[in-house]
Parts: sequence; structure tokens; C-alpha cells
Amino acid sequence: MSLTGSEIREVFLRFFEERGHRRVASASLVTEGDPTLLFVNAGMVPFKDTFLGEVTRDYTRATTSQKVLRVSGKHNDLENVGRTPRHHTFFEMLGNFSFGDYFKREAIEFAWELVTQKLEIDPERVVATVFREDDEAYDLWREGIGLPSEKVIRLDEEENFWSMGDTGPCGPCSELHVDYGVNAACTSAVCDPSCDCGRWLEIWNLVFMQFDRSASGEMTPLPRPSIDTGAGLERVASVVQGVRTDYETDLFTPVLARAQEIARVTRGEDPDQDVSLNVVADHARALTFLIGDGVLPSNEGRGYVLRRILRRAARHGALLGVDEPFLFDVADAVIDGMSGAYPELEDRREYIKSRIEREETRFLETLSNGLSMLEAEIEGIAAKGETTLPGDVVFKLYDTYGFPVDLTEDVLRGRDLSLDQAGFDSAMQAQRERARAAWKGSDGERVDGIYGRLASDLSTEFCGYDTLTHSSQIRALLVGGEVRETAGAGEEVEIVVDETPFYAESGGQVGDRGVIESGNARVLISDTQKPSHGLVVHKGRVESGELSADAGAELRVDATARAATVRNHTGTHLLHAALRQVLGPQVMQKGSLVGPERLRFDFAHDAPLQPEQIVAIEDLVNEWIEANAVGQVREMSYTDAIAAGAIAIFEEKYGDEVRVVSFGENSTELCGGTHASATGDIGLLKVLSESGIAAGVRRMEALTGLGALDHLRGQERSLQKAADLLHSSVAEVPERLEKLLEERREQDREIEKLRSAQRGAASADLSSSAKEIGGVKVVSARVDGVEGKALRGMIDDLRGKIGSGVVLLVAVSDGRVALALGVTKDLTDRFRAGDLVREVASVIGGKGGGRPDFAQAGGSDVSKVDEAMERFETLLGEG
Repeated sequence: MSLTGSEIREVFLRFFEERGHRRVASASLVTEGDPTLLFVNAGMVPFKDTFLGEVTRDYTRATTSQKVLRVSGKHNDLENVGRTPRHHTFFEMLGNFSFGDYFKREAIEFAWELVTQKLEIDPERVVATVFREDDEAYDLWREGIGLPSEKVIRLDEEENFWSMGDTGPCGPCSELHVDYGVNAACTSAVCDPSCDCGRWLEIWNLVFMQFDRSASGEMTPLPRPSIDTGAGLERVASVVQGVRTDYETDLFTPVLARAQEIARVTRGEDPDQDVSLNVVADHARALTFLIGDGVLPSNEGRGYVLRRILRRAARHGALLGVDEPFLFDVADAVIDGMSGAYPELEDRREYIKSRIEREETRFLETLSNGLSMLEAEIEGIAAKGETTLPGDVVFKLYDTYGFPVDLTEDVLRGRDLSLDQAGFDSAMQAQRERARAAWKGSDGERVDGIYGRLASDLSTEFCGYDTLTHSSQIRALLVGGEVRETAGAGEEVEIVVDETPFYAESGGQVGDRGVIESGNARVLISDTQKPSHGLVVHKGRVESGELSADAGAELRVDATARAATVRNHTGTHLLHAALRQVLGPQVMQKGSLVGPERLRFDFAHDAPLQPEQIVAIEDLVNEWIEANAVGQVREMSYTDAIAAGAIAIFEEKYGDEVRVVSFGENSTELCGGTHASATGDIGLLKVLSESGIAAGVRRMEALTGLGALDHLRGQERSLQKAADLLHSSVAEVPERLEKLLEERREQDREIEKLRSAQRGAASADLSSSAKEIGGVKVVSARVDGVEGKALRGMIDDLRGKIGSGVVLLVAVSDGRVALALGVTKDLTDRFRAGDLVREVASVIGGKGGGRPDFAQAGGSDVSKVDEAMERFETLLGEG
């Protein structure tokens, strides 16, 4: 009995765990702090900062099964998915990593032992490739492992050399391939693993990161060479389970079974249907994990990628004959199979399914609209005698309506038409450039310069959880970004000390403020930041005296500000817990701001909250505050914390040892911030507002403690002022206001009646001046001072009075010209109001449009009103 996919994952991770590697949980698909990537596209991405030397971990060996998505950039597998045996959008990358610990020998020995002994892949079928110049790796495979020379194949840089970018860490790599036997159809002179005939299957890539490449191309050996390996779980499973495609492994078969059941088709009977089934199964996995990691459909960035994947899957569902939402049901099967390894999927099952169903329902409507638009465009080019659909039209169908290009091509092919591929490619390239520009310059710049140099020699220990005052030593003094020995009164400074009670801004909590005194110098600290890992910088202004580097210092945090910040930070934790309890476990934190004045909490949710939901959330938080649950802080491993129910924020980076903050049974989160000793310290939480800030992201703002009390008192003062103005009690204000508003509405109705009567009289006068042009009754008149809404009413009156005809009214007011043009229903085949008003408006330098029977326009050239009216009558005469 061969191993299941889940068992292969566990065998891999346990193998390396037993050999001194730290098992690290998969990071979110959503990359954090890297503007070059939309999603994690390789197992090493979460360790990128470690390989670059920017972050030091408390372990030098790691192993992971990392969630990966490849849909953009050079790793764009989307269009191949479903058509080949092994291309996927979402897959799992098994990997082992060494951060300056072991190197080539151990990496090769580990890989061979795991593949041939633990996974029991026949060693006779396995070959190794190495970079053509890597004699060390070649000798290790030949002499260390004992592979014959014909099974250790040297390949060029394109196949066996890896780099993180044009510059930076890079090195040769060695790949393990499984040989499926000679392919009779292969036409290559030499069939080695670089051949794409299908004989060879790469299952593992071992990257030997040993050089630093400069901009000039020079290779400098790294002081601590590292190892980065990646093995696709799905590919490995296909070999272990003895099948030729990933879709035949148990990682896919339950999902495919669900899709076949819904579509009432059987895989293997029709090649085109097989492609569609593969697409549906693959994309359902991607959708499940993307939404599980907090991505929601939108028209930009990650949400746009999600939307494209869903629409492609829905389109293939339509090809299978499924004409109603079904992907959410397929996602159910994904969660059934994957929640053992990723338990968060089970927690968010209903949310994931509902989001997929909602988006798919919308797309099925747009698909119908897209087909209608395509038919109209086809009629248009046919009428012109053309046979090619313009590229910009194809792109509009694709980008606006989510209408797949291959579907457009299929429809055109059936009519003996083609599409302008070059024009489409040009429009697509422009869209990609816009997308790249939208991501450029986000928070991904590497920390360098003065802070990087300081961080290489200095670090600051935080001691402010238990104290707000501390004595320390000044280790660096900066003025204007330059290191200084002294600073005088009035100068803006940045101070680095050994130990500090000042909390540096992170995790949404703002930096502390306060005072630093040293000798005769007093510095007012306005902010505390952490510009580089382990380095804390106190920013402030020297109020008096002279400050010196290497001198002793007394640090005092502003106790009032810290206490208010603490209340607000603990308030965000309770707010998060209440949101999840009221709205569901799919609610995820997307950002926060916690300062002494207020708190702001951003969370994933796809609809505005109802007033009663906000009340329920607010009530729940204040119940917990009143219960005065004692805060508990524990240090534990990340794995144990998640197993204990702690909430982690996907966008945050955590070490293997984490700080867990709990308040009773209601709130448990991973958090490095400062918190209240008990919930009762918060006093009160009052929600100020709830609003949308992005697709699928809501924002709630609130106050706590004295801030909340001050707000309520301000509301009371405003209400009392309103009561005084209305000469009523506070309790009577709503009723009194409603009465006043009803009186105002009644007055407005009376005024409108009078205006209507005036318009009727004016219309009667104007209708009597109607004349005939080409057998059509025409009314054309100036009615200066009449507003737009009243103009429309007069048009309706005049059309009614003349029975059949065309009416133009022109009103000049404050140097602007307003046009209203009406055509009775019986004449709209001859005269279209929108077309007429555009022509007339062009005379006065304006624009307009509307329906066939009514249109409006505006312009600015008052001197040409008479000319415009003449143009109107000329157009009617020509019609």
C-alpha cells in the first residue's frame, strides 16, 4: 500500500526534524514586506530575509511544507493548468533549509536517503543533474552516493544555476529526476533531463547558495553558504503512488470526484472534459487557500488574481454543462481533504464557501453579458466586411467582463473569424505595467544606510513590560542621520541605548514617548521606532543641556500616554474576539493602529455591519471589561500556541518562540505589545465608526477609558444644545425634529405645486408658438433662469400638449447654458434626442447625451445660444 499525500508530507517533515531541523509552519500565501511578490511562490520566500542576513533566527536548520501559488511573473502557470500533467496554481513545496550550517554533502546525503529509503522510490529510476562547473556536487553524487557517471548529468546555467535576482545570493543547484523510460516520440539528439519529451520528472531541487553576485557579474563566495531545497508534494506523490499525473494522486482524486458528481461526467471519456475537470479541481484548491488566507475578490492586486482564477474555473464548469454556482461545493471537498494539515480551513469552511458562491454567481451573470457584448461586436465587424476582432475589444471582454480569451477565440473560430492577438498583448502589457506601478515602492525596501551599520554592532533590549523607568547607557547618537558625539539644546536627535522601557512601534502599537535625561541634558522623546531588527531608536528634541554619546541616561516613559495605549491595545484584542463571535471565525485582522488617543482595527469582512451587529459587538466587549478577566502572558512555541487556540495575524512574522496574551477564555492572541493587567482596566469601550476601506476589508474605530467618557460627554453636550435650540427636553428632540422635517417637506410640496402651475402656464404659452419643420411640430425657446429639474418637467408638459413633435428648451444662468431636448415616442425612429443634443451642445462648447426620447447637455459659450438654436432647426430640416 503506497503512502498517501498526507503521509508523504509527514514522512518528509519528520525525517528532517529527526536530523536537527526546526519544523516551521507554512507561512500565509500572502507575502509580507516584499513588494516584488503578490504571493509566496517558493518554499524559501518566508526565509528570504534570513538568507539575506537581515534577520537572525534561533535555529540554523528548518523544514517546511509551504503553501505556494504561481500565477504571475516568470512562475505564471495559469494558462497551462489542466492541460499538462503537473502544472498547478496552488501546490505544496516540501523543503529543508540550512542557514550557514550544513552544505552540499549533507544536503545530497539527506535527499538520497529520504527518496530511496523513506519514500522507497526505486534508485534505479533516479538520476541527478548538477551545474556543469560544479565538480564538488558531481563527486559527491559519484563517490559519496555511488551513482554511475551516466546517472550524474552536467547541465548548463539555464537548468542548474539559481539566483535570487540579478544581484545577490546565488549558486549552483542539483536536481533529482525520475526516469519514466525512453519516449519513442522524442526527437532530441540527446534525451537528458533538460528534454521536455515527458520522459523525465523533476521531483527535488537542491540549491547550493554559495556566491554573492555583484552588479558587474563578479561572484564572491559567501562567508556562510546555505541550502535551500524544494520538492513539490504533488509530484512526489505521483511517483510514490505509481501514477503518471498529479491529478491521479489522492491529493486530487476526492476533489475531482466531487466535480464529476456535480457535472455528471466521467473523467477519461473525453479529453476536453478532462482538461475542464483538472482546471476545476486545481482552481478550487487555490480559491480555498487564498480566501482562507484572507484574500477576497477585487479588481486589483491579489484580489484580481483570485477573481481571474475563479472565473476561469467557472468558465470550465460551463464547458462541462454546469450552469449554476458549484465551485463552493468543490471547495468543500478540498477542505475535507486538507483541513487535517491546515485546521484553519475547517474554522473558515462556511466563509470560504459563501465567498466563492457569491463571486461565482456574479460571474455567471457577467459571462452572459460578455457573450451578448461579443455577439454585438461580431455583428459590427461583419457589417464592415472585416474578419478580425480588435485587440482592445478582446481585452475589454477579458479585463472588464472576466471573459476568457480562449472562449473569445473559440466563439470566433466557429464563425471563421480571428482575433487581433498583437493588439490584445499590447493592452495586456499596459495593464501589467499599471499593476507593477501600483506595487512599486511599498514597504519592501531593504534596511540599509546608517541604521544597517548600527544594527550590525548594536542591539537594544526592551524591559518595558514591567517598568516605565530605567537606567541605561547611550550607545549611539544621531543628528540629521549622522553619528555625533554630542548634541545641544534645540537639536533633533535619535538615541540608541542598551536597554529601554520605551516600546518601539510595531504590531500596530505606536512608539512610546517620554523623557531621557543624561547629565545636564534633558531630551523630550516624541517617538520610538525599530528601523532594523533588534535596534531601537528614540526620536526627540534636546530641551536643555548638552547630550553626549557613551554617557549614562535615565529613561522615563510618559505613564499617562502608555496607560491609555495599553487600554486601547487590550481593547483591540477584545474587539477582535467579539467580531469573530458575532460575525464568524472567518473574520481576520488586516491591520490596526493603537495609540493613546484612539484605536483603529481593520478586518476581513465583505459587507457593512448592521447597527444591531455593532451594538452586539460593543455590548460583548463591555461585558468582558466588566468581568475584569486577569491578563495572562506566556512564552511558548508557535506550534503549541496555535494548537492552544491562539490567533495569529497572517501578515505578521513570528519566531518559533512567541508571546501569547490571554484574557480569560474570550481572547488569546500572539502579541508582543503592552497590555492591561485585567480587562477592567479598560473601563469602557465605545465604537465610533465602521466603514469600508478596500474590497472585503472593513475598519472599526473606537475609544476606551477616559477617551470614551469624554466622547460620550461631548455627545451629551451636542444633544443638549439641540434640545435648547428646539425649546424641548433631550428626550423630546427626535420627535420635535421629525415634526419640523415634516413641516419642511409639506412646504416643499406646496412650493413644487406652485412651480408646476407656473411651468404649465409657461408651457401653454410656448406650445402655442410651435411651428412645423419638415412636417414635424417643433418648439424651440429660451427660458432663462429655469433649473435643470424644472426644464425636464416643462419638456414633459410641452410634449403632452403638442402630441407629436420635438422640443428644445435653453436656459442661461450664471454664465452657463443648460439644454433640454425631448422627442415624442412616435418620432424617436427619425430623431434621437441624445444625438440631437450632442450636435446642438457642440455649438456652445459643451457636451451631453441621454435617451432617444429625452436628453440634456450643458455649455459655457452664452454668445452662441442663438446659433445653437438655429443649428437645432437645421438638423430637424435635414432629418
